[in-house]
Amino acid sequence: MYIAHVRKSDGEKQRLKDHLLECAVLSGDWGAKIGLRKVSYIAGLLHDLGKYSNEFQEYLRKAVVDPKSVTRGSVDHSTAGGKLLFDYCHKNSRDPFSYIFAELVGNAIISHHSSRGLQDFFTPEGEATSDYLRRVAEIEVVDYEQIKLRFFEEVMSEEQFQQLLSEAIEELKGVYQSNGKSRIKQNDTFFLLKFIYSCLLDADRTNTMLFEENEKFKKHENDELLQSYSQSLEEYISTFTADTPINQLRGRMSDQCKAFSERETGIYTLSIPTGGGKTLASFRFALNHAIKHGKERIIYVVPFTTIIEQNAATVREILKDEENILEHHSNVFTDQEETKVRKSEESEAEKEALEQKQALMKDNWESPVIFTTMVQFLNTIYSRGTRNPRRFHNLTNAVIIFDEAQGVPTNCTHLFNESLNFLKKFGGTTSVLCTATQPSLENVGRALTKDSDGEMVLDLSEVESKFKRVEVIDRTTDEPWKLEALADFSQDILVEKENLLIILNTKKAVRSLYQYLEEQQLEDVELYHLSTSMCAKHRKDLLDELREKLKNSETKLICITTQLIEAGVDISFQTVIRSVAGLDSIAQAAGRCNRHGETKQQPVYLVNLSADLENLTHLPEIKQGQTITLDILKENSELDQEGLLSHDVQKRYFDRYYDCFKHELNYPVKKTSLELFGLLGEGANALEHYKRTHGSAPILALRSSPKTVGKYFQVIDSPTTSVLVPYKDGNELIADLNGELRPEEYAPTLKKAQQYMVNIFQHELMELQASSGIYPLLNGDILALTNNAYDLKFGIDIEAEAVSGYLGF
Repeated sequence: MYIAHVRKSDGEKQRLKDHLLECAVLSGDWGAKIGLRKVSYIAGLLHDLGKYSNEFQEYLRKAVVDPKSVTRGSVDHSTAGGKLLFDYCHKNSRDPFSYIFAELVGNAIISHHSSRGLQDFFTPEGEATSDYLRRVAEIEVVDYEQIKLRFFEEVMSEEQFQQLLSEAIEELKGVYQSNGKSRIKQNDTFFLLKFIYSCLLDADRTNTMLFEENEKFKKHENDELLQSYSQSLEEYISTFTADTPINQLRGRMSDQCKAFSERETGIYTLSIPTGGGKTLASFRFALNHAIKHGKERIIYVVPFTTIIEQNAATVREILKDEENILEHHSNVFTDQEETKVRKSEESEAEKEALEQKQALMKDNWESPVIFTTMVQFLNTIYSRGTRNPRRFHNLTNAVIIFDEAQGVPTNCTHLFNESLNFLKKFGGTTSVLCTATQPSLENVGRALTKDSDGEMVLDLSEVESKFKRVEVIDRTTDEPWKLEALADFSQDILVEKENLLIILNTKKAVRSLYQYLEEQQLEDVELYHLSTSMCAKHRKDLLDELREKLKNSETKLICITTQLIEAGVDISFQTVIRSVAGLDSIAQAAGRCNRHGETKQQPVYLVNLSADLENLTHLPEIKQGQTITLDILKENSELDQEGLLSHDVQKRYFDRYYDCFKHELNYPVKKTSLELFGLLGEGANALEHYKRTHGSAPILALRSSPKTVGKYFQVIDSPTTSVLVPYKDGNELIADLNGELRPEEYAPTLKKAQQYMVNIFQHELMELQASSGIYPLLNGDILALTNNAYDLKFGIDIEAEAVSGYLGF
């Protein structure tokens, strides 16, 4: 008997034949969502073919007796399956679809344990090679002939296998062609590869986990849950009282969204004005659309982690389900932790412990409702490794709501568009761009294929007019505003108003103004400071306090904050001052003023600050947005301010914005000549790189470079590190994580810790390390802040001097 795994708890052996066939079924079932059941079945069937070698079976026997006697991952068992397909479908065939099949499935197989993810068909830089060919055509696979013989004896005959191959290739041809014509673009092959890879990864990890836990696979009954959610949501909506004109308008727009759900799969827009109730309206569309068209899940994508919990908590309460609604936050763990998980494939005990520590990440996104961020969504498609790509197949046959869709990073624009186009065309996924300020993604170089008449809100101009609650007042000047002038203007406003929100573009500017006003010792005025230097729990506490004070306080209030307050925070001030930024940011700022139409129209003042107060040198996108807005203000000096935030002017703004950054839209890689978008399928530069070195290139149907894409892809250009801070319960969490936790305690502890994490840039991390303001927990997997490096007014204090040896327990 040939073995795939040995269960730690009782020494039970999983037959290799069972593992391969069970993985094949799972992978095939998921592949069927886009018509690739047999293609994905073969990926699962052959992924661990190399475990039939004498070398691996001996390795596994030794590992069971003494885990320290072997080196994990030292025996290559993933190349054999890819080589077998290359031999049958590439070397001995002239059918182009046979080539494509071997390359798609073979690459997925040879990469399913790789820390770098899928391999390049042609490398675009460095040594000119083909990682794929090196693995399947050049490496000698130990015991290869014996591996094949055992597979054909134990799993299926060679004749049965060849028949299955033939059927799978015909299936693939059916996806490629429609009425004899190709429906596949070169870039589509990148996503097909990712899809097959995802099905295989999820099948392998799921089957291995089920064996280790001695359980059977249970399919999630998402359709039943979505039906119950829809009923709960409609019951909740029926309790609304349309007591004001704005609430009546919100109700009408929500009803329009429900009616629009009858439309077929597509890419649509929902341009509800800020404060118009878009979260529930879009969710109402998504639930009804999913039920009508048999979609498996709803994925709600937000630009920032700051609003995930708020939205998820609201939806949980309405839907009356605490268990099945997933929040996927930014990762707590370092890259080293993920590497440990990958390397632990043969050591089930270590793998189990580490996976329990990562339980809150819910790797495969099988839940019926998922709240996540744009970073996590794009990582699922483009990042390296095996953890994020595992989720990709669950992006198909879904409804994806992109809240504040203008938040797509500029350099990811074409990558974002192309992925949504694929998910619509091949994946049966409906996407909704949900924002008051629709980006012109249909007008960029690689256009988003929005559906015609795809706006859910009827009579948008009329809605904008009826929803107007503010008057935007241009106070920009030829001589930019200084700190003192801004402070004086703030105090002048409070002569007539009870509260004021000031939104500036940098944390430094926010802190400077707060400190200056604090030094003025203003009578009967309370000051609040908000920034991303504070953990989510800290900000939530301050916002809750602010909301209560805005209702009942007898003193006047000033809140000074970065743009974090613009992203879905339900709060309303009488007046707002906004440092000029893009028109989309200004519209969001206006949504925090007179949010519910409590009074007549209220003012939102635009100011332009001096460079010494607000330096945007290292924030080119904000700087360019500011420049375009200032130009529009000058061009339209007599434009009524309703027009400034109108749909038409917003479109003009975005067209100019994308034109200014057209050289960035393909994701150029700094300090190289590479553009990631060009590596998805066309691969012209990578092919030429190979030919220049070797004179000619091998015959390959695919040219993409997924390993290189994963190597360079980062949603956030300046990567950050999460740090656990000692704010309130954060102190207790730090103590717990510094002690001895039982395996079952990791998940709940880390879930709590999410609220006490702050993301810091590399230079901030280095400064904190230099001042001993930071220290490691869990063998360096989590970093924690010392007590004196966290300020209750400002959050993380980079300049604080740590008290030697004091860790704040």
